[in-house]
Amino acid sequence: MMQLQFLGAAQEVTGSCYLIRLGDKKLLVECGLIQGSPEDEARNRTPFPFDANELDAVVLTHSHLDHSGRLPLLAKAGYTGPIYTQHASADLCRILLKDSGYLNEKEVEWENRKRERKHKPLLEPLYTLEEAKAVMDQFVPLDYGVETEILPGVQIRLNDAGHILGSSIVEMWLTAEGVTRKLVFSGDLGHHGAPILQDPAMIKEADLVLMESTYGDRDHRSWDETWAELEEVLLNARHDKGIVMIPAFAVGRTQELLYAFNFNYDKWQLDRWSIFLDSPMAIEATEAYSRHRNLYDPETKALERQNGNPFMLPNLHMSRSAEDSIAINRIRSGAIVIAGSGMCTGGRIKHHFKHNIWRQNCHVLIVGFQARGTPGRQLVDGARKINLWGETVSVAAKIHTVGGFSAHADRHGLLNWYDNFEGRPPIALIHGEPEAIAPLAEQVRAMGAKKVFVPELNSTLDLVHMKQR
Repeated sequence: MMQLQFLGAAQEVTGSCYLIRLGDKKLLVECGLIQGSPEDEARNRTPFPFDANELDAVVLTHSHLDHSGRLPLLAKAGYTGPIYTQHASADLCRILLKDSGYLNEKEVEWENRKRERKHKPLLEPLYTLEEAKAVMDQFVPLDYGVETEILPGVQIRLNDAGHILGSSIVEMWLTAEGVTRKLVFSGDLGHHGAPILQDPAMIKEADLVLMESTYGDRDHRSWDETWAELEEVLLNARHDKGIVMIPAFAVGRTQELLYAFNFNYDKWQLDRWSIFLDSPMAIEATEAYSRHRNLYDPETKALERQNGNPFMLPNLHMSRSAEDSIAINRIRSGAIVIAGSGMCTGGRIKHHFKHNIWRQNCHVLIVGFQARGTPGRQLVDGARKINLWGETVSVAAKIHTVGGFSAHADRHGLLNWYDNFEGRPPIALIHGEPEAIAPLAEQVRAMGAKKVFVPELNSTLDLVHMKQR
C-alpha cells in the first residue's frame, strides 16, 4: 500500500495536513491549525481521522501555525514519535506554539467567565502552554540539503523554500514492495526577490508534485512598486498627523517590514516617526532571525555588514509588556505600530483598532494574506464597521492593501517553479481557495502536466498508479 490522504488545506488555505500510508507505516506531513471564522476554527476540535498512537513520524515544512499549530494536539492525542523540520523552523515553532497554547488558555478563560454567569458547561482549551512546550521535545532538527532516512523505506531531503526562516520544500522518497515514488511537497513557496531569504530552491525530479496555490490566480506587484506604494502611504500618513497601524504576522512579515524600514530609512523619512514593535512573539521571532544569519540572502548579508542588525532602527521601541502596549494608545500622532495578529483575529492590533480605527486621520496598512471570515479580510473588502469584543466600531481610517508584500509565490512564481521539473510530472494543487486553484490548474495543464489533481478534503491518492479515490 502506498497512499496519500488530504486531511487539510484541500481547496482552502489553512489546516495543512497530509497522511501517507506506506505498508504498515503511517507518516504525517504537516499538522496545521484551521484558521478563519469561528465556525472554521471550531473544526480544530474535531478528532483526528486516524489514531495518533499509530503514527510513525511527522514531517513539518515550516513553523506557521496553519502548518504546525495542531502538533500539541497531536501529542495530546497520543503521538510520541519524532517531528522532523529544519533547525530554524524548530526554533520558531518553540515561539509560535508556546504563544498559541497561552492564547488558547486565555481565550477559554475569558469564555468560561461568561459561561459561568449563564450556567453553561465550561470549555477546555484546545491545548495548554505546558502541552505546547512539551511537544518541542519531539522535534528533530535537520539541515538543508541532507538526505535522511526517517523510517524504513522513507527518505527525505529539505530545501530552502524562501517563505520564512527555516521554511522547506520537502523531497520524499517512498519505497514499498519494490516500488519507489518520489514526492515533492512545496510547503509554502517564497516570493521571488523577497528580502532577507533565498529564493525557493528549484527541484528537477518528481513522481508527484504537491504545490501550494495561495496566489494561483494573480501576480504580485513588483518589489519596486511595492516599496513606492509603502513610501507613499507613510508620507500621506505623516501629512494626516495620525498613526499607522500594521497588522503583521510575527514570523516573516514583521522581519520583512523592519528590513524595509532599515533599508529605506532616510528615503522614507522614518526618523520623523516613533516605530513600535508591539508583539512579544514578534520580538522573539526577530531575535530568532538574528540567530540564523547563515540563511540570509546575499543582499541582507551585505546590509548587515554595512548597517549592523538589519532589523534594528534608532527609533524602534520594543513593546514587550501589556503596560508598554497600553502606553502606545495615548499617542495620537507620529507613531507606526506593528502588532499581531496578522489577520486581525486577536492580539494587540485589535486594541489599537479600538482606539484609532474610527479616526479619519489614521491609516491601516494590510501587508499579508487575509483568510475568509477574518476581520482583516473584512477590512480589505471595504467593511465600514467591525466588531471588537462585542462592540460595533466604525471604520473611518484609510485602509491600504499592499499586495506585493507577500511571503507567497504569485501565479508566475508558482508556474516558474513547476516548470523546472523534468517531464511535467503529475501535480496536486493544495493550499488555495477554489478561485485561485482553477486558473492555475488550467495553466499547468496547458504546460503539459501529465495529471492535475485538485483534491477534496479527505480524498485519497493511490501513489502507485497515480489515481484519485
